[in-house]
Amino acid sequence: MEWEWSYLFFSTIIFLPVLLLIFPKKKAISSSYRLPPGPPGLPIFGNMFELGTLPYKKVAVLKQKYGPVLWLKIGPSINSMVVQTAQAAADLFKNHDISFADRCPVDVNQAHNYYQGSMALGQYGSFWRFQRRICTVEMFVNKKINETVSVRRKCVNDMVKWIEKEANVVKKGSGIEVTRFVFLASFNMLGNLIFSKDLADPDSEEASDFFNAMKGIMEWSGIPNVSDIFPSLKRFDLQSLRKKMTRDMGKAMEFGSAFLKEREEERIKGGEKRDKDFLDVLLEFEGTGKDEPAKLSEHEIKILVMEMFLAGSETTSSSVEWALTELLRHPEAMAKVKEELSKVVGPNKKFEESDIDNLPYMQAILKESLRLHPPLPFLIPRSTIQDTKFMGYDIPKGTQVLVNVWAIGRDPECWDDPMSFKPERFLGSKIDVKGQNYELMPFGAGRRMCVGLPLGHRMMHFALGSLLHEFDWELPDGVSPKSINMDESLGVTARKRHSLKVIPKKA
Repeated sequence: MEWEWSYLFFSTIIFLPVLLLIFPKKKAISSSYRLPPGPPGLPIFGNMFELGTLPYKKVAVLKQKYGPVLWLKIGPSINSMVVQTAQAAADLFKNHDISFADRCPVDVNQAHNYYQGSMALGQYGSFWRFQRRICTVEMFVNKKINETVSVRRKCVNDMVKWIEKEANVVKKGSGIEVTRFVFLASFNMLGNLIFSKDLADPDSEEASDFFNAMKGIMEWSGIPNVSDIFPSLKRFDLQSLRKKMTRDMGKAMEFGSAFLKEREEERIKGGEKRDKDFLDVLLEFEGTGKDEPAKLSEHEIKILVMEMFLAGSETTSSSVEWALTELLRHPEAMAKVKEELSKVVGPNKKFEESDIDNLPYMQAILKESLRLHPPLPFLIPRSTIQDTKFMGYDIPKGTQVLVNVWAIGRDPECWDDPMSFKPERFLGSKIDVKGQNYELMPFGAGRRMCVGLPLGHRMMHFALGSLLHEFDWELPDGVSPKSINMDESLGVTARKRHSLKVIPKKA
């Protein structure tokens, strides 16, 4: 999805008389506050029309004029602070993390009270800490990840088979959309870890209804909503986004209820023995601590499960797509990683997760790709819990806080030749993506960084390594490395506007 500000402009122009009549006067920020610098905005609209379709690129340019911290007004009600340097980000996450630990509620996530039970989007507090703890201990700790190697092996094997089958039916000289198969493999990996079953099939026109409902939720979440910028217009739902989200989230909830009912019946009957999955963990949970619920409600379980799919599918597939794209644009890097795989894995063996640690150049490729193409260029927006002094500025309570990791990843103060794809910069370097190096944090840092990073990190490397080891990749007829379209589109993640189409040849 794109940030189609033109739609918002015409919608608000049409409803301008209504806005002037019913828009409640927001309490003005005290004149004694020292706010960060930023461009002057239009009355009512603020800076919203200066952001364009890729706002992280637009605001990155403003660093030259306004410095590392930028103040924007989006519409009449959203005060925003943008952090644009590694030094400012380090100050935020090291010294003010808890002050900026809240989230900004948006209209579509009010559907079925999703916002109240969400770990990624919910407010900071005791229930959020409990959710993060149970997810970390029961799903994302290394011990648990290591116990589910066979699940990922099956899903990646399926991905390779799907690609081989697709390659045999497409027109000669034409490519396949490889990211589709990475997405399906990631979705099925989560389906097996949570429900012990596949949930998507590329040979089915409709795949599974749950899969389609989740795709809808991702789509509606990635579209800018006039209801968030102008709260007085919420009642009109001008883009029908709340209606669509309510419909698709309702479908996903129905399937979640069916999965829960099926599991309860299975447990009563005492069916075939199998390894405990994440749904079993959630159903069997009994709280003992003062900050823990006694049991998880069905609604809370369904929201937590949906969140796993929302957070874990598109980020993995888009990151692998960008990495493969950069390798095709840089044949010398492709040759080096293929040589590394040949030496470490060998020509007649499958690529295994255990090989990842012995492939420093492939790891460097993913780091370099994530530096240039972070899945969430602004991370997930934070919100100030209380009035906070930051970098010498007064940041009012309720301010939306955006960390522009896209700009930080291309900052010449942090990186030599920052616009070039050079995986070699990470060879012998201790810089990693795990939230401790503020010049490279595609998955965030601090309390609210991505809880699923250990699993997502493993799956990205496993999927990319398997694609590179199993196949030699060629561009379709008429496409050269220099002519690959690198345009971006911003939805749930920043992905390629035009999906990468490539020709796989069995290696």
